[in-house]
Amino acid sequence: MIEPDTKDWTWVLERSCPECGFDAPDLDRDRVPGAIRDNATLWEVVLGTEDAAVRPAPHLWSPLEYACHVRDVNRIFAERVRLMLAEDQPTFDSWDQDRAAVDDDYGSQDPGKVADEVAEAAEAVAAAYESVADGAWQRTGTRSNGHGFTVDSLARYHLHDLVHHAHDVSHVTKRVTVASYEAFAADYRAGTDEMPEEVRAAVERFVAALDRGARVLEIGSGPGRDARALEEAGLSVRRTDITPAFVRMLRADGFAADVLDPLSDDLEDPERDAPYDGVWASASLVHARREDLPTVLTRLAGATRPGGVLHLALKEGDGARFSTHGHVGGPRHFTFWREGQLRTLLEETGWAVDEVLRSPGRRNETWLDVRASRR
Repeated sequence: MIEPDTKDWTWVLERSCPECGFDAPDLDRDRVPGAIRDNATLWEVVLGTEDAAVRPAPHLWSPLEYACHVRDVNRIFAERVRLMLAEDQPTFDSWDQDRAAVDDDYGSQDPGKVADEVAEAAEAVAAAYESVADGAWQRTGTRSNGHGFTVDSLARYHLHDLVHHAHDVSHVTKRVTVASYEAFAADYRAGTDEMPEEVRAAVERFVAALDRGARVLEIGSGPGRDARALEEAGLSVRRTDITPAFVRMLRADGFAADVLDPLSDDLEDPERDAPYDGVWASASLVHARREDLPTVLTRLAGATRPGGVLHLALKEGDGARFSTHGHVGGPRHFTFWREGQLRTLLEETGWAVDEVLRSPGRRNETWLDVRASRR
């Protein structure tokens, strides 16, 4: 039995959500349409899984039910934006989301059709926000319970709803991403063997902050390109990856390597009874769910000596999305971060931020290259 959600979520307009990490007050409003479209990519992938219609527990919606809800949320908010732009201080019709789920039998709808409908509804409401003129963001409307919104606050409230429900099905995202790397490991190795200059520069900065022979835990070694560069510069690297295919590759090449999930597995160094001198996590934790990264960073800090060095590379932006591109033909989940959020998170998990640099990616994205020290 699903318990109706009767909570008033408007508090998310004043502070970040501790469950999904969404920070409405700090959101760049111009990014709302893109973040809505990004969110739709997640539902397309989730609805393509064999167990999309299965509830993880009797009291929790299935991914299919959440997707139906997200589709309807986008439709409702598109209509509310249009009303606010067309009328002076309109009052929105009441919408009972729990009753809608029952009346429309969300759990029995066709996942493929719902995926198309989510994408269509996302595109429509994203376009509605893009149509708002600069002077119209403060136009107002009132919910049936009397709570007032501007177009600006409605957009922030709306996007939190989408991000939060992506969080609700995030148990699927890791499984899908690892499966994609597993299936395309050889292609990924062939396509990423050459190190970009930005990564080479990050290696040089990282090495300069450590003594020769320092022991480094690498999170997400992949085929081993970065580890080779770190060792050639005089460091000792423990190679790890969550994808078994990459670990098999590394072992076939003669390297010790471990399948390791930094969220839950033992991080203790099997080769010595001492904490690590540094952690290298370049473009690997970009796949970590937003709610999981605080735990991962805390655990990495606990495995690192005071004064030890962290290199962390994440993509800049808001929300999360699935993407199929580059050398991996399957969908992968990416979580985006803002510098302010990331600095706060690192400070709260045992790290002192030394520098945050921006570097360009291959697809017009921006990477946040972080160097931090264990406090």
